[in-house]
Amino acid sequence: MIDGRVFDGLTAQAANDGVGQLVVGAVVRAGGKILLLKRPADDFMGGIYELPSGKVEGEETLDAALVREVAEETGLTVTGIVAYLGSFDYTSGSGKKSRQFTFAAHVEKSEPVRLTEHDSYLWAPLDEQPPVTDAVKEILHAYRGLHQV
Repeated sequence: MIDGRVFDGLTAQAANDGVGQLVVGAVVRAGGKILLLKRPADDFMGGIYELPSGKVEGEETLDAALVREVAEETGLTVTGIVAYLGSFDYTSGSGKKSRQFTFAAHVEKSEPVRLTEHDSYLWAPLDEQPPVTDAVKEILHAYRGLHQV
């Protein structure tokens, strides 16, 4: 489990860097596969696969946002946030400087996945290159390093 001071430090650094929107993402693994969600074609960055992720709301902490977003987007229940994997910055569809912090998360059960915001999902083999952005590929590289896949 991650010490709460890690979340606080990440939030403080983002504020110091002038980041306007905090986003959290989760690497959810079942066996040797990771969960990827496909964005709707008419959405910002439509058609790409991404990790379960979403915006931090109001005064919400990063860990609380991660648990909420995974549940909202997949119906899965996070039982532990076990590692910080890194972050990347991007400009959101509304033009805000955004930073996504990504964590490895354990879930109670990996099925059923119930989508609310995405077109489809897939369990991608961790030892292959999944169809994701370069930024997410870097996060997955860090994750593989933890698990020596």
